[in-house]
Amino acid sequence: MSSTSCGQSAGQLETRGIEPVPESECNGHPLQLFWVWFAANISILGLPLGATLVAFRGLAIWQAIIVAVLGAAGSFAVVGIISIAGRRGRAPSLTLSRAIFGVRGNIGPTLVSLMSRLGWETVNTTTAAFVLLSLCSILFGSAVEAKSAPLLTLIFIGIFVLLTLAVSGLGHATLLVIQKWATYVFGALNILVGGFLCATIDWSAVFNATPAPLSAMIIGIGTMAAGTGIGWANAGADMSRYQHRSVKAARLVASAAFGAGIPLVLLITLGGLLSVGNNDLASATDPIIAIRDMLPTWMAVPYLITAFGGLLLSNNLSVYSAGLTTLTLGLKVKRVHAVIVDIVAIFAGSIYFMLIADSFYGPFITFISLLAVPITAWVGIFVVDLIHRHHYSAKDLLDVSPSSAYWYRGGVEWRAFGAWAVAIVLGFSFTTIGTTAENIWFAGPLSDSWLGHNGLGWIVTFLLAGGVYAVLGGAADRRPVPVESHNV
Repeated sequence: MSSTSCGQSAGQLETRGIEPVPESECNGHPLQLFWVWFAANISILGLPLGATLVAFRGLAIWQAIIVAVLGAAGSFAVVGIISIAGRRGRAPSLTLSRAIFGVRGNIGPTLVSLMSRLGWETVNTTTAAFVLLSLCSILFGSAVEAKSAPLLTLIFIGIFVLLTLAVSGLGHATLLVIQKWATYVFGALNILVGGFLCATIDWSAVFNATPAPLSAMIIGIGTMAAGTGIGWANAGADMSRYQHRSVKAARLVASAAFGAGIPLVLLITLGGLLSVGNNDLASATDPIIAIRDMLPTWMAVPYLITAFGGLLLSNNLSVYSAGLTTLTLGLKVKRVHAVIVDIVAIFAGSIYFMLIADSFYGPFITFISLLAVPITAWVGIFVVDLIHRHHYSAKDLLDVSPSSAYWYRGGVEWRAFGAWAVAIVLGFSFTTIGTTAENIWFAGPLSDSWLGHNGLGWIVTFLLAGGVYAVLGGAADRRPVPVESHNV
């Protein structure tokens, strides 16, 4: 593999954990991040997102494209904004968050972030194993079910997590190279599969579709943002901490917005086109099978390989980020060992949901989707703080004792933590929790409002968290930073 200019070469083990990167090793450039975010969002599973816009929101295709640009690419611009903190502080996102919430107060946001990461990684792993089972069904001519073939299921889970470990375990430089070149391979397969899917589009219905009202577009933008960039926001600085000091903030924002936005807009648009006059994809409980059924039989094999590759590229980045988050939580191990701990957790979770549990996607995705509320609140506070903060103390980020400048009061910065807690409470007030429209676990007191009914409570959460934090003066009131701090 070729080498990178970020401290070590691809194929070599990254030994650095959450400690800030020395300036001498920070020679990265935004194009590297472009490929990282492109690869993480090239999965053909982006098609159901576009399908929901047309089938359930009634958007015309031109409206779906606008919604995709503003919702998906726009939300990844937020990821790019958080990447600026990585270039300034040279540390992972949740480690930098210690400067905002305090070394103890930061435990809450860090734990939520880790749970979300592990949750979606379990979804990726189980889905990938189902893809391989489906591939076996085609190759051997008979249906292969997970519970009827437990050994084969274990092997497929193992294959996926070992491939993830090979990239995420080696670390940053390897991740940059793999994500770039794998994008070419699986991008080409996506184009091939997409071309065949285009043959199933009802073009007359596309051109004759009646536009939906503006309110439907607003709701769609919120849905796309919540399902794409917001979920990746807390990984922004994890990847940008090796960027060169001279890299402009605008280029970091652009690398994330365009890197993720290009594949997402294309996939969301195609999903919308496929759903004009046909809501099968939008309502499918298993979108992989639904998409496969739209293709000729001989095309199913390259399609399933494409789906597997997209899930793997997304998982590579997620597990790498989860390893850093685990270290921030306080686990005293090397980075690669933290990655292994996360891999073991998702391996065990995947076994349970594929071989033991009666159902998986509905309840589990509902649970981890709930974590979007506290994550969104964290993003709002982090962004407001970033506007005012241009310095991070490397020593104090790693010091979790009362001598740290980020100890504040009892280890907690109460203005930040209080704003986070208030925003979470109000965010859940707009939230309805359940696996189906009939099986509702919890409905907040404001869930029947226009914002709550249309799933826009996360916007209120974001604005309230940042607003309360700014009003309390947390972002503007910062202690003098020691000499060894990293500057802009």
